[in-house]
Amino acid sequence: MTPEPHPSTGTDDPTFGPPPGCPAHDPGLGGVRRLYGPEAEDLGDLYEKLRAEHGAVAPVLLHNDVPMWVVLGHTENLHMVRSPSQYTRDSRVWTPVLDGTAGPDHPLMPHIAWQPICSHAEGDEHLRLRGAVSGAISTIDHRGIRRYINRSSQALVNRFCEEGRADLVGQFAEHLPMAVMCEILGMPDEYNDRMVQAARDMLKGTETAIASNAYVMDALMRLTARRRAHPEGDFTSHLINHPAQLSDDEVGQHLRLVLIAAYEATTNLLANVLRMVLTDPRFRAQLNGGQMTVPEAVEQSLWDEPPFSTVLGYFAKQETELGGQLIRKGDGLLLGIAPGNVDPHVRPDLSANMQGNRSHLAFGGGPHECPGQDVGRAIADVGVDALLMRLPDVQLDCAEDELRWTASISSRHLVELPVRFAPKEPQDVSQRPSLRPLPQPVPSRPVRTQQPQATTPPPAPPAPPAAAPERGPGAWQRFLRWWRGY
Repeated sequence: MTPEPHPSTGTDDPTFGPPPGCPAHDPGLGGVRRLYGPEAEDLGDLYEKLRAEHGAVAPVLLHNDVPMWVVLGHTENLHMVRSPSQYTRDSRVWTPVLDGTAGPDHPLMPHIAWQPICSHAEGDEHLRLRGAVSGAISTIDHRGIRRYINRSSQALVNRFCEEGRADLVGQFAEHLPMAVMCEILGMPDEYNDRMVQAARDMLKGTETAIASNAYVMDALMRLTARRRAHPEGDFTSHLINHPAQLSDDEVGQHLRLVLIAAYEATTNLLANVLRMVLTDPRFRAQLNGGQMTVPEAVEQSLWDEPPFSTVLGYFAKQETELGGQLIRKGDGLLLGIAPGNVDPHVRPDLSANMQGNRSHLAFGGGPHECPGQDVGRAIADVGVDALLMRLPDVQLDCAEDELRWTASISSRHLVELPVRFAPKEPQDVSQRPSLRPLPQPVPSRPVRTQQPQATTPPPAPPAPPAAAPERGPGAWQRFLRWWRGY
């Protein structure tokens, strides 16, 4: 899944909607609803209206009233992504592209425009490119990465733990994925505030987004040149040395795909899990009481607030039927992740616990299913766990209804997550995290000022009163330490 700049779905940008008083303020052409403008300020509510009106697949209008289908049903979404003979991600077959209705200047074209990357390729080319990416991902040392995630989390918490207050989006969730992905790609020295800001700027689609993309691509192409000359054991080296023999441009474009897709998805996932922990008393009680592990909490969030709400798009290669609708050759369809996750046919009771159920659509499916989802889960699992261990008394520092999101067709991004907690001392990031104070280090080789020559040992001191032997960690604690990578 390839995230791109997020145009607003609201009314902040007048270029996306008709002028005041225009008849187009009414529901779209022929009564078809728009996914932009005033009606689309709450897309979740709009999707439920569309489900009630049309069923599992509904006609909609994108910006400039370009026609599209949105797939709302869980089963229908899975059928679409698992049927490459009927649906492709190559937008060059999309009718509005062919007839010029959706030209290069269309606001959503950065989402939809074809690129020479595995997520848009088909057939043998898809197997070649996807095989290289999957092969490089398979070389990742997951236990080592979990330890790195833990250390990076501790370092981030050290930045604000003495203040007693923090914004867990801007100071934690937006930084941890970038630090980890730079390490995985083999460019840890490139991780800094500027790289984080450039990634966020690219995704917002601001006036400086092109310059931010150039900054990121420059770092990735320099990395490609270094690893082409001097390969190491990182993801980039394995991608370059894969038998698929990717060119430097293909390597750079796929590094960008992996970096930005993983960054956006995991940033949203981290923020959403932390918000659930802080705002749902039952959730926090379950977590503290050992009834729900952090990985289970992550899966619940992937059902309720997936990192990407839709993916643009899939395109019909032939006339077919989906969800009772006639889909013509060249029609475009949105992969409806968020509406599919709340399909009443699979979740008749949205309050029901989804622990142990991974059949959500958060990572897509079929040939283009996200290949790095285990890395994203690890960043969320270990990052949330490490933060809660360091700040067990963390609380939301505003009313829940004061939280704000920036919304687009593709995703919802939490703007801030202000919290308060009792100030804590920084920890040595080279040490394993602990709820107990760290012991003072002792020299491994103490310096002796004298060399005693005693020939007999001194008398033994009186034995202290007998005490119960200290119990070591139980089996469950040992399992948790192994799971967390330390």
